[in-house]
Amino acid sequence: MGTIGSVLDVHFHRVRPDQVDSLRAWMAELMRRQNEVRETFRNEGVRHEQAFLLHTDEGVVLVYAHELEDPEAARRAYSASTLPIDLEHRQRMSAALDGAATAELLYEVRL
Repeated sequence: MGTIGSVLDVHFHRVRPDQVDSLRAWMAELMRRQNEVRETFRNEGVRHEQAFLLHTDEGVVLVYAHELEDPEAARRAYSASTLPIDLEHRQRMSAALDGAATAELLYEVRL
């Protein structure tokens, strides 16, 4: 019983209007490169990841959800990674995203 369970980590990001198609293309490429993505997951302690686009009155929002062991350890591993897919992911996401989007947390319960 000494192990820590997984955590759900969700982020909301504004997407630059001229980058929506590029972001879609990058996510499709990640689906084709799943073996590389899984290598990243092993390094970061990620178990599952999903990305959604929401079309709102204020623009497009990327919802990025991860199931992982330790969010801070995962961020450190990702930031330090020199895997080609991580280097490209950082560049692509930097080009596509325009800061955090706000979301109102209405409910959360943990066991």
